[in-house]
Amino acid sequence: MNNYLNDMTLFVEVVKARGFRRAAEAMGMPNSTLSRRIGGLEKSIGLRLLHRTTRKIELTEAGRIYFERCKRIVDEARLAHEQLGEIQAQPGGVLRASLPVDFAVTYLAPLIAEFAGLYPGIAFEFDLTPRRVDLVSEPFDVAIRMGEPENSQLIARPLASLTPCLYASPGYLDRSGEPGRPADLARHECLNILKGDSWTLRDGKRTVTVPAGGRFMLNSVGMIRRLATLDLGIILMPEEVVADELAGGKLRRIMPGWHGTPQPVHAITETRLLPAKTQRFIEFLRERLRR
Repeated sequence: MNNYLNDMTLFVEVVKARGFRRAAEAMGMPNSTLSRRIGGLEKSIGLRLLHRTTRKIELTEAGRIYFERCKRIVDEARLAHEQLGEIQAQPGGVLRASLPVDFAVTYLAPLIAEFAGLYPGIAFEFDLTPRRVDLVSEPFDVAIRMGEPENSQLIARPLASLTPCLYASPGYLDRSGEPGRPADLARHECLNILKGDSWTLRDGKRTVTVPAGGRFMLNSVGMIRRLATLDLGIILMPEEVVADELAGGKLRRIMPGWHGTPQPVHAITETRLLPAKTQRFIEFLRERLRR
């Protein structure tokens, strides 16, 4: 039975890595050994689980069914070992997380430093590229994401909600004047994410959609924030993302009665069965972000 469980674990790793070579490298074992073990598993079951070609592997119908069951069993077994280990020691291992670049640098960094101090046994690997990592095929424990979750197959745990507000630099306001109401924004330079050229604003009673065009449209929050400090226009962003610029006087809030649509922040995982290091990290962020 123990060999069965080991071979099921190997099978799950091959499917997740989408090939024998990458799975063998990740587990530090010879490719030939891995292939032989999966062949033995197929023989003992009496069904072909994988179609092998020179370039890739594909699951058979039986393989798809087996993978879904195996994955749950392997996750449960791994967690059982980890939870027993927790009785004797604090969580450890490498926590691999994908983080939103600007929110992480401005706001999460001090929280991560505090968390690292609480759990000295955990090491960290952070991916701060803007791309949406694939939690199924890439070795990430968790992704922190702003906005509504896109993939219903993944598990999204709400952490907080951030409300975007309007900001501009003193230099821009001296040169262009200060808008007093949403309609005034049509006469101003608005620095906007590529997805749209309008903003939806609320004041508690009313909701209005106003033009938010300008000479610059781009896909980097950090660059938009930087251009705003260089007197190039008005931005709509959560205070948590522009905290440093506000503290340094490079930006100030305008039209304080109005704000944008609140943005949820989620912790996204591939499974509900989480190792202790990931559970603690998510719980810690949820508690701190909701303060």
